[in-house]
Amino acid sequence: MIKIGSVIPDLEAEALVEYEFRKVRFSEYRGKWLAIAFYPADFTFVCPTELEELAIMQPKFDEIGAQILSVSTDTHFTHFAWHESSPAIGKVRYPMLADPTRRISEAFGTLIEEEGLSLRATFIVDPEGVLRSMHIHDNSIGRSAREILRQVQAAKHVREHPGEVCPASWEPGEETLSPGPSLIGKI
Repeated sequence: MIKIGSVIPDLEAEALVEYEFRKVRFSEYRGKWLAIAFYPADFTFVCPTELEELAIMQPKFDEIGAQILSVSTDTHFTHFAWHESSPAIGKVRYPMLADPTRRISEAFGTLIEEEGLSLRATFIVDPEGVLRSMHIHDNSIGRSAREILRQVQAAKHVREHPGEVCPASWEPGEETLSPGPSLIGKI
């Protein structure tokens, strides 16, 4: 499983991108922030609420140079069928990666082996491909796209302002903390 501060593996997957199938690699997003949202399965209950909310928030991610990717163990064909049949998923324009081999879910530590599904998880990756944040939790708990955006904004701010750290619930424009160079990375 990857760890905070490590470069994510450069894996490739078939994806539904808008209305087309194409192979994508994580390395093609170098130079951008990534918000990777793993979810258990297409045609479920909580997942479309999250993916729709991310789709609605996508322009805000675009504004800060961040790319959203979603990943499940479904095939790209299943993603397409869901996209065509669900008004919520029909709003999705970001790449929906297919992981039927479960290699990506396994590499990121989200795979529930006995079910062949992924846990609900979010990974924030910087423009060099370094993992900056990860949240993995029970599949019954939905995420907030606003909180994912806020975390990307905080990670981006800290990267662009060495010596600063973001306090709890920090929002862009609010004050940060400056613990001093000897403490950065140790708090």
